[in-house]
Amino acid sequence: MNRPKTRRRLTRKRVLLRIALALALLVLAPLVTAGSALRASYAGAPADDAVTRGRDAVWLGHAWVDGRHGPAELARLRERTAGTGIRDLYVHAGPLEHDGTLPPTAYRNAKWLIDSVHREFPGVRVQAWLGDKLVGRGQDGGLWLGSPAARSAVVESARQVLRAGFEGVHLDVEPVRTGDRHFLALLDSLRPAVRSQGGVLSVAAQQIDPLPSMHTASGMLGSPKWWTQSYFGKVARRVDQIAVMSYDTALPWENLYGGYVARQTALALQVTPEETDLLMGVPFYHTDNLGHQSRAETAAAAVRGSRLGLSREDRHRQRFGLALYVDFAATEADWRAYRAGWGTRG
Repeated sequence: MNRPKTRRRLTRKRVLLRIALALALLVLAPLVTAGSALRASYAGAPADDAVTRGRDAVWLGHAWVDGRHGPAELARLRERTAGTGIRDLYVHAGPLEHDGTLPPTAYRNAKWLIDSVHREFPGVRVQAWLGDKLVGRGQDGGLWLGSPAARSAVVESARQVLRAGFEGVHLDVEPVRTGDRHFLALLDSLRPAVRSQGGVLSVAAQQIDPLPSMHTASGMLGSPKWWTQSYFGKVARRVDQIAVMSYDTALPWENLYGGYVARQTALALQVTPEETDLLMGVPFYHTDNLGHQSRAETAAAAVRGSRLGLSREDRHRQRFGLALYVDFAATEADWRAYRAGWGTRG
């Protein structure tokens, strides 16, 4: 008498199993396709002339301006960068206060660093790396760009570091949601202020949608990681340099990561004006977490991926470089990978 019920239960299990398998295929199929595309992007050889243009940069930690670093560290940095395409040093001079202001005590040793670089690193500029965590209206613990007063304070902080001798402002506020009009308004005010004092305006940029509407999905999960290509272009048109933070991708293998960087490079080149420097980020750090696998996100893969993207999209573009993140976590192997893969100046 129980057999019909048993059959019904088995039938329901089969139906549920088929639904689960169908859902798994819907999820896995795009991932497999995307993985194959990234591997293909990493295949082939970069053009021989896809090498440094002398427009590279490196992010430097706060120890350079708070008195912890001195002549010995400067000598090591000179040795590591000699003959490379490093032109800009993004020196952490913040962070900004949550109201956009910047205490001068935050960069008290800046004069020594700037004078030393001018003396020992011919042609290299020192930019003030300023940033803060962004929050929404009414939230605590960060900077709200919707406040005109806060944006004005950030502009004044930029003028302040330029008066102190820095030759540019490198803005790194995160996370900026794609389409954020307040961020664009800040850049519209910052650029003339920085240029009026003879400086350059640089910005750290989030990655571009690798797939259509990826930014929407990530935003729903509370992680506004990607910008649309259109928004990236709007930001690039408002600055002198744009450096893509092309790391923390959660990709598990080096060839996938390298292919991803190649794709990011091509997407960024398509919308970055010729008069704006485009720099692709290279991971010089080795922490392991859900967002970053050091065995996959290698300096060598980032360099090669950038070269491949440049070769395919805009091979002869001169306003292009690499940005190395970050000096205090870098190994000698990272510096060798940068030199060997990207070449030397001249």
